[in-house]
Amino acid sequence: MGTRSANARCRSPGEALTRFLLDTSTVSAAMWKAPDPAVLAKLEEHGGECAISSQVWHELRYGVGRLPRGKRRDVLDAFLRDVVYPTLPILAYDERAAEWLAEERIRLEKAGKQVPLADGQIAAVAATNGISIVTANLADFGIFKGLAVQNWITAGR
Repeated sequence: MGTRSANARCRSPGEALTRFLLDTSTVSAAMWKAPDPAVLAKLEEHGGECAISSQVWHELRYGVGRLPRGKRRDVLDAFLRDVVYPTLPILAYDERAAEWLAEERIRLEKAGKQVPLADGQIAAVAATNGISIVTANLADFGIFKGLAVQNWITAGR
């Protein structure tokens, strides 16, 4: 898939700003054999306002890459390459996010709660960019202070 230039993430004047950080569960719901209709509708409505984090990109690539070679893997790989990669900006876990997560982990550990590192990093990217996280894992992300969390998935899995 290669690397993106710095301009690949810039938006033109009048384009919507990023408002939603999609978690792996939400992107995956669009990749199901029978995609979740609510997720597809929300992506149609808010697609230009969505992004993913570098951690989510890793989880998606890893998940597809470990599937056995075959038609399903080829279809999912093409979806990542042709749909997800060119349309969803990938936001990095940076120094600000690392600082935010360190403080949150300290706060949560004092309250007796453990934070999975990947979820914490995804939450930090959303928090430091001032955007909502969209996930089916409300309990996992609901523990973070000041983080807006939404669930666009309606189908039970």
